[in-house]
Amino acid sequence: MDQLSAISEDLAEIDGHIADNFRALSNGFQKLEKIKDSNRQTRQLEDLTEKLRECKRLIKEFDKEVKTLENSFDRETNKMLNEKKQSMIKELNSYVGLKKQYATNIENKRIELFEGPNEGYTEENGLLASSMTNEQLMDHGNRMMDETDQAIERGKKVVQDTINVGTDTAAALKAQTEQMSRVVNELDSIHFSMKKASKLVKEIGRQVATDKCIMALLFLIVIGVIAIIIVKLVHPDNKDIRDIPGLAPPVQNRRLLWSHN
Repeated sequence: MDQLSAISEDLAEIDGHIADNFRALSNGFQKLEKIKDSNRQTRQLEDLTEKLRECKRLIKEFDKEVKTLENSFDRETNKMLNEKKQSMIKELNSYVGLKKQYATNIENKRIELFEGPNEGYTEENGLLASSMTNEQLMDHGNRMMDETDQAIERGKKVVQDTINVGTDTAAALKAQTEQMSRVVNELDSIHFSMKKASKLVKEIGRQVATDKCIMALLFLIVIGVIAIIIVKLVHPDNKDIRDIPGLAPPVQNRRLLWSHN
């Protein structure tokens, strides 16, 4: 930083911004490591993606500034600036690869939630930065960021699908709960009606039993009266049999007056 300040204040300022963003990225990935919830991880990864884009923009500005001042510096200074730029690109690519790894892990978790774990999954081997030119490093970093953005978009879609499934499940559970509540209320009503009907049947049974007793008693009384009437008619002179109230006594033997004459 002090060495760049002696060369160019603009380069030193850009380098300072890049260093601040790299520190923010380091702290952000450390924080991401501690987050367990997939939704929060996705949001944190989106914030880190913005930081990576800002770093890429600053590195491009740094490269543009170096090329503008290239003729003003000696060979050693240009070599130092190119090494500085390549170091920045390598560090940026390391964070891009780390972001891609977290995005892939989040996506795999989402996929496992719906389809189960993937078999035979292998990660792609990265290119060695030491064997690549600055332009190749930048292009490689851009491709990695694009792939990571696509993975994040797929993760967002899976999250939205999860939310939709959860909403539909909650609505179905609510409807089933209401249906169960109605069934319970109907069962209570049926139980109350059965108790009431059982009580009414018992009451009717007692009433029928009482009516049968009365009818049997009346039947016995009628049979007794009929028996007395029959005996009275058969043995009218039997004094042991009392007259039935309301029943006329048997007719006595009458003699005609003309028979005495």
